[in-house]
Amino acid sequence: MNYETELERLVQFYENLSEASLAHLPEIYAGDARFKDPFNEVRGIEPIAAIFRHMYQQVDEPRFIVNTRVLQGADAFLVWDFTFRMKRFSRARQCIRGATHIRFDADGLVALHRDYWDAAEELYEKLPVLGGLMRWLKSAANR
Repeated sequence: MNYETELERLVQFYENLSEASLAHLPEIYAGDARFKDPFNEVRGIEPIAAIFRHMYQQVDEPRFIVNTRVLQGADAFLVWDFTFRMKRFSRARQCIRGATHIRFDADGLVALHRDYWDAAEELYEKLPVLGGLMRWLKSAANR
């Protein structure tokens, strides 16, 4: 099976993600899909949807921009930017750069979604107080 159509559908889903579009997760993810990022590890559509609903509680104007996509068999690798504004702390636009490993099942649905990004550099260093501590620790480790 060639998964190009499924990969394009997934990229379009993320680049146009909204709270309303979460209702379409069953068209994208398998019922027992696994999802892992630096903060979560869940299985199933409802727990995955809960992660995204929580995101909308924490940030304004979230947007994924997929910069690179690689497809080999049932596996895909996406390189992306995630931009947003924190509801608390700084209202400045923030950007997290990361990558995702996707594995499609035989039906073309996402069976595995694994995000890779550096929470310390991409998030913690940008927060008040904690950011200063993280930058100091990074500096101390590099001496």
